[in-house]
Amino acid sequence: MAETYTAQIILASASPRRRQLLANAGYQFAVVHPEIDETEYSTEQIDSAQYAQKLALAKSKSVVRKYPESLIISADTIVDFQGEIIGKPADAKEARQIIEKLFSAPHKVITGIAVCRFCDSIELVACDATTVYPKQLTQEQITEYIKSSRWKEKSGAYAIKENGDEFVEKIDGSMTNVMGLPMELLERLLSKIFTRQ
Repeated sequence: MAETYTAQIILASASPRRRQLLANAGYQFAVVHPEIDETEYSTEQIDSAQYAQKLALAKSKSVVRKYPESLIISADTIVDFQGEIIGKPADAKEARQIIEKLFSAPHKVITGIAVCRFCDSIELVACDATTVYPKQLTQEQITEYIKSSRWKEKSGAYAIKENGDEFVEKIDGSMTNVMGLPMELLERLLSKIFTRQ
């Protein structure tokens, strides 16, 4: 299906995993890093899905006027633990606190997606949610993981692997959503655009 989409696509993301997912689906695209400061967006009085969509749209809007003829795709992934929005840890201490919390009970990974094009005022925003059922980790496992620094720049301080995972028992929902770009949802959004052209 991806090869039928001939419009120029720009992925507004610094994430290697999002680039990989989009490329693996057969899309040709350019990458432009969005220019937003995520710390300026408060998590107060907003639910997780709204927050993820708000950041995804902000990323698209930071790029869309510079490339008015291009279709801009952006995403933002957060973790929801019992209603609490959990983003990227600032340091190893916070990473450990997050891991100990998340791996004590099921939690949700939510990715907001925005698809925008300035020239014809396209602005589609949606999100997907996947429930993650973690394995119980020992303190020794957590310590080794924190030492590895694999938690850096990752929402919820961890990233799931495509072919099984040492930390995850099972998931309920989209695997690509947990990886940072829910391809099933993205395909549905793109089909809305290209079927009306």
